[in-house]
Order: sequence, then C-alpha cells, then structure tokens
Amino acid sequence: MNVGIISVSDRAFEKVYEDRGIPEIEKIFSIDQDFNILKKEIIPDDKEKIKNKLIEFCDQDNLDIVVTTGGTGPSIRDVTPDATLEVIEREFSGFGEYMRLESFKYSKNAILSRQTAGTRGNTFILNLPGNPKSISEILPLIMDQLKHFIEKR
Repeated sequence: MNVGIISVSDRAFEKVYEDRGIPEIEKIFSIDQDFNILKKEIIPDDKEKIKNKLIEFCDQDNLDIVVTTGGTGPSIRDVTPDATLEVIEREFSGFGEYMRLESFKYSKNAILSRQTAGTRGNTFILNLPGNPKSISEILPLIMDQLKHFIEKR
C-alpha cells in the first residue's frame, strides 16, 4: 500500500522549527511491511495549497493513502480539515470521531480537534494532529482499518 504524507505547518515550512509529524508517522508505518511511504512534503497552512497537494497525491500520484499532519486545531490558520472536506468525495466521519475519543483520554483539548477522513477516487485521506505524541497515541489504533479499507475498495 503506497502512502503519502503531507505536513501542514507554516513554521515547519519556513524552517522555524523541524517538522516532527512526518518522522512519527514514518516510524509507525514502518512497523508494517505492507505500507510503503512514497512521497512526503511540508507545506504551509494555506487552504488552496493543501487542496492542490491532496489532489496531486490522489489524482496524479495515485497513492492508496494520504495522511496529513497538522492544521486540525481550533486556530483560524488550522484549515487542513476544511481543505480535505473540499476535495474528498465521501467522508468517513467515524475516523475523526474515534481519534477524538481516544485522544480525549489523554487531553480534554482533544475535543477541539477537527480531524476528518474520506476518499477521493481510490485514495483514502486521513487527517492527523501535528503533535507527535498525539500521532503515536492514535495512528497505531487505526492501522488495521486503513488496511481493510484498501483491501476492500
């Protein structure tokens, strides 16, 4: 299963600090040999740029899974879910609900997260938070469902 990762962060894009979301996602996906990370990019918190990158990863690169990290919070600059909802054809809201539920066990602020998931063509798009600790708490819990979706599509 071919995977692409998009980190959405103004400060990481501008190299104010090093992105930590992509390495955490890579670490988790590397545990299962069925997943191959083929593409990864860091882009700013800009809805049009996010939409264009999602479309590129889905329509041109034909990746099975595209994972975003960052831009899912309550800030006005957090527009990853908005961009995702504009490019997906079918929403799978259960992923966002489950991730918030699991994250809520660690932080009550998880209720402020707006992450979502859905499909564009044959590609599954999943929004994850930007915090590596949050990624490590929730991504391993949904790996089987990602595989199941790709196998059954």
